[in-house]
Amino acid sequence: MCGIIGIVGTRPVQDRLIESLKRLEYRGYDSAGVAGVVGGKVERRRAQGKIRALEERLASEPLQATVGIGHTRWATHGAPSERNAHPHKAGRVTLVHNGIIENYAELREALKARGRTFESDTDTEVIAQLLDCELDGRPPLEALKTTLDQLKGAYAIGVLIEGEDSLVMGARRGSPLVVGYGDGEMFIGSDALAVGPFTNRIAYLDEGDYVAIDHGQARIFDETGQPADRPVRQVPASAALVEKGNYRHFMEKEIHDQPEGCQHTIAAYVDTLSASTAVPGDIDWAELDRVQIVACGTSYIAGVMGKYLIEQLADLPVDVEIASEFRYRQPALRKDALAIAMSQSGETADTLAALRFCASKGMTTAAVVNATESTMAREVDVVWPIHCGPEIGVASTKAFTAQVSVLTAVAIAAARARGRIDAAEEQRLVRVLLEAPRLIAESIKLEDAVRSIAQEVAKARDVLYLGRGPMYPLALEGALKLKEISYIHAEGYAAGELKHGPIALVDEQTPIVILAPFDSYFEKSASNMQEVMARGGQVIFITDPDGERHAPKGARVVVTAPRCDPLIAPLVLSAPVQLLAYHVAVQKGADVDQPRNLAKSVTVE
Repeated sequence: MCGIIGIVGTRPVQDRLIESLKRLEYRGYDSAGVAGVVGGKVERRRAQGKIRALEERLASEPLQATVGIGHTRWATHGAPSERNAHPHKAGRVTLVHNGIIENYAELREALKARGRTFESDTDTEVIAQLLDCELDGRPPLEALKTTLDQLKGAYAIGVLIEGEDSLVMGARRGSPLVVGYGDGEMFIGSDALAVGPFTNRIAYLDEGDYVAIDHGQARIFDETGQPADRPVRQVPASAALVEKGNYRHFMEKEIHDQPEGCQHTIAAYVDTLSASTAVPGDIDWAELDRVQIVACGTSYIAGVMGKYLIEQLADLPVDVEIASEFRYRQPALRKDALAIAMSQSGETADTLAALRFCASKGMTTAAVVNATESTMAREVDVVWPIHCGPEIGVASTKAFTAQVSVLTAVAIAAARARGRIDAAEEQRLVRVLLEAPRLIAESIKLEDAVRSIAQEVAKARDVLYLGRGPMYPLALEGALKLKEISYIHAEGYAAGELKHGPIALVDEQTPIVILAPFDSYFEKSASNMQEVMARGGQVIFITDPDGERHAPKGARVVVTAPRCDPLIAPLVLSAPVQLLAYHVAVQKGADVDQPRNLAKSVTVE
């Protein structure tokens, strides 16, 4: 979650760029840089490490500019270094970027064939080089749109063009970007906090928007290239860090945050240049006898997802248990196993107690947490942070998908270390995982369709969720979300268990949500769908384009998520499942962000 700031100012911007970058430090970074228009030319200053290193550089080489951009970088493509730090330059273009460009390798080769030379190892430089090419014979905004149309991935960018002394351009897809309105000055930033020192008048760009700012205005365009009117609202400076933006609730915002959250998390666990895993910690996967996962609530369900992934890919047995039951039943544990505790807060009392029990038996311990200074993180041998940023809503959404992202990378790493896959298959799986942020963003676009379904589901007393394979834990998560925030009774089942009891609950008043991407389980799931419909069940079928084409006729509603590899289907299908729960709760007038009787972190037994 790199940080971006851009300023078209009436006074020097160097100190203001630095001030904004410091406010973005919470997003994580390993290098920083700024660039500005000086005498008609663009100059830049970059430094590896913390912002103070950049400040030292600027003390000896000041940037005398009133228009500029700045960036804090979390390394994805290319090691942390000044060479790979942003902003990147190519001809007339200077550019900062948050995100991952999935097709950067093919674009890079095509650009090299056109005689372009590259100075860094980053995917970002590809955007700069491409935009510089597209500027030939085109005005800046047209060149930007042509460039964006060629990019595949999730991103936010800020751009300076040499010769355009009062212009900063920006764009977003899958990563947030805001526009700030000042007095004769304009700003772009990663969030309200970035522009908070300069203005409290903010417009939030929609998915696919791009923008040009100058001294007096912002020209915003949607992804089709049509002018777009995005409302300007006042954001109190004190609330900027936890600002909901254009969203009604934090939960809705955090569902929409998932492409960026997963992108940041995945980047921490893979080497994008070599398409290999880079899971922190000295775990000898080849010597492990089994893995023990302990967790509660949504984290437990993420752990069940991890069981499917690790056992399938690495052929390593995995036990997943609810932490509150685990230590009281005196489980049989051995030292040659790895204990993984999963907790968003890192303070969940039952999970912490279970973790300590594992440690007392001499087991190696690891924690998948969002709070790296938490008790759990301090006590384990290995910490696997999820890097998704603060989660305010009590019902977990982006922490769930970030946890699953970590376990997916762990499963690939374990499979490679245990010799169950070769280097080529590891590279393929990593490339698939890197597609997840973009496809999650596409899946979120189903919100309007899901909202209309929610109007009917909100009338139900009971809802069943069915899934097979990795869709079974997602069915559990869908039911949990609906219960948590809408107070409708819901249950998730393995679809193969339908005939062993749950089918007795099927009637015309009970919505049945079936999660069935077109994978090796699809035919069985389709058979379950027919069984439900034969008994009058109202089926909500969540699938993909191939699944829609092969599905039995008769579903009440079909929700078609993007086509994806089975490895990341749980991540891609999470968004519509979460959005369904959210919009049902909104329909019922429930307190979405603070459901009754629930707390964000359960720190007592």
